[in-house]
Amino acid sequence: MSELSSTPGSDTAGLFTPASQITVGLGKISLALRSQAWQQGWAQDLTPTQGQVLSHLLAHPGERLGALAQALGIRPSTASEAVTALEHKALVEKDTCPTDGRRLELQLTAAGRAAAEKVSHWPGFLVAVVEGLSSAEQGLLLRVLQRMIRELQLRGEIAVAQMCTTCRYFQPYCYPGSSEPHYCALVEAAFGDRQLRIDCPDHQAADPAEADQAWRRFSAGPAAT
Repeated sequence: MSELSSTPGSDTAGLFTPASQITVGLGKISLALRSQAWQQGWAQDLTPTQGQVLSHLLAHPGERLGALAQALGIRPSTASEAVTALEHKALVEKDTCPTDGRRLELQLTAAGRAAAEKVSHWPGFLVAVVEGLSSAEQGLLLRVLQRMIRELQLRGEIAVAQMCTTCRYFQPYCYPGSSEPHYCALVEAAFGDRQLRIDCPDHQAADPAEADQAWRRFSAGPAAT
């Protein structure tokens, strides 16, 4: 393995640490997703950003423009341009909020919903790869993603995701030793790591103190309960 090792103090020092290699791997997956989005979007006359808007509105109908930009991690001007283009294509329309006439909500048209459902299949090639992982690997991957996303949120690098671990209904390790140790008070059901959600439409943000306490229990694992 000596040929793979970098000499301390050399220009390559630090390039082959686990953290750097994981980062490289994530970057390659990101490139594959972006490439697939361009290929699939070209066939549907959509840019990747327009595809993201459609996909988001499919899961979050009635979203406001500012909230949309924040959720996708793009500038408001970029979100506005994408929405305008989708309006011209008759895929998105703006409706007045029924409870506040000053607010405009973004809704998919019938054609927009059909296009959004096609967009949701863009990452299908990666879904197939993830489905090839074992149940334990899928559960571990979701736990790691929850941890990484939370850390990025705390650093202000990405918008707040509607994850289980920040939801008021999430109760980690109510049933330690079980294959479904966690509990969702919304649906009143136990579930395991493989059912952890990154973006749940039923998410309701927990009180910060409660969320922090739940996170500590979750990250400590079953041994701490």
